[in-house]
Amino acid sequence: MRLRSSVLFLSPFFLALHGTLHAADKDRMKWDKIYSGKEYVYGAVPVTFLKDNVKLLPKGRALVLAMGEGRNAVFLAEHGFDVEGVDISEVALKKSLLLAKERGVGITPIAADLEKYDVKEDAYDVITCFNYLQRDLAPKMKNGLKPGGMIIFQTYTIDHLKYKRGPSNKAFLLKRNELLDMFRGMHIVYYSETDTGKKVVASLIAQKKKTGE
Repeated sequence: MRLRSSVLFLSPFFLALHGTLHAADKDRMKWDKIYSGKEYVYGAVPVTFLKDNVKLLPKGRALVLAMGEGRNAVFLAEHGFDVEGVDISEVALKKSLLLAKERGVGITPIAADLEKYDVKEDAYDVITCFNYLQRDLAPKMKNGLKPGGMIIFQTYTIDHLKYKRGPSNKAFLLKRNELLDMFRGMHIVYYSETDTGKKVVASLIAQKKKTGE
C-alpha cells in the first residue's frame, strides 16, 4: 500500500474569510494542548464497536470525522481502506501519521474545523464518527456516501450523565433515539443504546440505499 506523509491544512486566512478564525483557533489550541504529550491520549487501539463490525463495512474509500490521533483511521487502513481523516488539531494529525507509519499503512489527514467542513458528495464507501456530536454533520454524512455506502457512528447519550465523569455538556449528548432519528431514510443495519456500567452510548450502522430501493 502506498504511504502518504503530508497533511492537508485549511489556512487561518481561509478561516478568517469565513469569519471563524477566533472560534476555530480557540478550539484548535485546546485540542493541540490535550494531544501535546508523547502518549496517545485515547490509546492506539480502535473503538470496540468499529473493531467488532469492520467486516460489515464495504471496502473502498473511508472518511473518519473527528479523527484525533488516528487510532480508528489507522485500523481501517490496516483493513484495506483508503482513509481520509479530519480533525481540527494539527498536533493530533501529526501523531496520526506517526501511528500510521509505525503500522506500515498510509492515511490522508486533513486539518479542518468540522463546523465549516464540507464533506465531498457521493465520494465515500464508509464514513465514521466516534465520541463526537455535531448534529448538522448528519445530512453531510448522508450526502457524502456512495449508494450502498455505510455510516458507523457511536457517541454518548444523555443517560451517561449519571456516571458523573466524561462528557457533561448536554448540548453534546444524544437524546434517546436521536441518533436513530438523525439517519431516518437510510437502511438501519444496527442500532442500540447501551449502558456498559461505565458509560452510556448510542451505536449505529446505516447504509445508503441504492437507486430503486
